[in-house]
Amino acid sequence: MAPVTLPPSPVTPTVDFDRDGVQHGFLRLPYSRDDSAWGSVMIPVTVVRNGGGPTALLTGANHGDEYEGAVALFDLARTLTADRVAGRVIIVPAMNYPAFQAGTRTSPIDKGNLNRSFPGRPDGTVTQKIADYFTRDLLPQADLVMDIHSGGKTLDFVPFAAAHILPDKDQEARCFAAVAAFAAPFSMRMLEIDAVGMYDTAAEEQGKTFVTTELGGGGTGRAETIAIAKRGVRNVLRHAGILAGIPADGPPGDDRPAEASRWLDMPSADCFRFAEDNGLIEACVDLGQPVRKGDLLARIHPIGRTGLAPAEYRAALDGILAARHFPGLVKAGDCIAVVGTVEN
Repeated sequence: MAPVTLPPSPVTPTVDFDRDGVQHGFLRLPYSRDDSAWGSVMIPVTVVRNGGGPTALLTGANHGDEYEGAVALFDLARTLTADRVAGRVIIVPAMNYPAFQAGTRTSPIDKGNLNRSFPGRPDGTVTQKIADYFTRDLLPQADLVMDIHSGGKTLDFVPFAAAHILPDKDQEARCFAAVAAFAAPFSMRMLEIDAVGMYDTAAEEQGKTFVTTELGGGGTGRAETIAIAKRGVRNVLRHAGILAGIPADGPPGDDRPAEASRWLDMPSADCFRFAEDNGLIEACVDLGQPVRKGDLLARIHPIGRTGLAPAEYRAALDGILAARHFPGLVKAGDCIAVVGTVEN
């Protein structure tokens, strides 16, 4: 059977990725709709290039209700100058731009979850077309890929940078070295419960050094977590040799060495607790607090009538509470808690 030949991407960049200097433009994706027959989705992009050297591809708002990455990258796009760069930085602050504009996890156009849509299709939905462009056009240009996440409206995390356990141990070591350079308060060896179609996987399958994060949540960005994102982005660019200096704890120009993260692991599915009941959640442990196997993590109270006992959810292993469900009401199937084990 002959291999399938995909048509070209319909996305057109208005920047020249091979030109030196700073360029601000768009990834323009045609989108015909009721209010604009020949309309387009215009995804902001910045390219900063200065001669030869490695390329970093930096993205935020892969999910549209996660804001630390978008704030950090819009700020970096505004302030980064070519004379500070050795190589190239491609910045897409709001990767899933339709979802970002709507403040939703998934796209309001097609309900697509971008981070479950890779490798995408050039002839698919709007979300699939965005994924295809990153897979076939942007990822091949990059050496280092950083995708900044937080918990969105439904989860809250201790702030961590993360990478995955990979079959290629040299690639894995590169990824975890970049995680360490990010210098978040926590660093995670991450287990995904749903890795099919993820941007992470698309980047890793192309052999890229890939770093992701979870920096808070609740559908907002706190001063603390935004500062972690801004500092971490510059730290990883320093680690890659694209920016001068060493990874640091302070703002730009502050060269104090970054403090070591506290390393966490997600060794098995026992890290996750999922609701089996609908109701009102009562948190029994706060983020970052230590837990022991058997400790009570949360109760879910029935809300249909009074006098009913709540369901109890307990930790399956020792560690700290690394993530929790954010809204007060939960549905059966929701992830309500994640315990990360602490590495010695």
